[in-house]
Amino acid sequence: MTDRHRPDGIDPAARSRARRRALQALYAWQVARAPVEQVIAQFQHEQDMEVADLAYFEDLVRGVGQHAAGLDARLAAFLDRGVEAVDPVERAILRIAAYELLHRPDVPYRVVLNEAIELAKRFGSDQGHTYVNGVLDKAAASWRAAEAGAARSR
Repeated sequence: MTDRHRPDGIDPAARSRARRRALQALYAWQVARAPVEQVIAQFQHEQDMEVADLAYFEDLVRGVGQHAAGLDARLAAFLDRGVEAVDPVERAILRIAAYELLHRPDVPYRVVLNEAIELAKRFGSDQGHTYVNGVLDKAAASWRAAEAGAARSR
């Protein structure tokens, strides 16, 4: 275990890289409509996955692929347009963050939001990060009310 790992063994930088790779993979999945397992295999083969948390990458891609319809339905309450009208990059970011908020309670909601905003700044449209932030701030307040409320009262 190196200095960059937390006491629980998680490497935050490797998780961030896993999210970036998952975003790229899910964008490709949305466009190509290929099976999730095929997209994962392609990214494992083509991308430099040694520096990313491979297990986390796979969990995000499989999780979003498996739960996409449910994630979209849950996100719809916080969107100002239909899910399909959201920019494809921002849609993939929102789906990843929604999956983490709903299915990965081990990841603090602030980490989920910060990572999603950084992805949107790097890969999204000019003001995409503000849209992602607004949607996810409302979603986190609803889906993780106790955690978000405790953080806001500090």
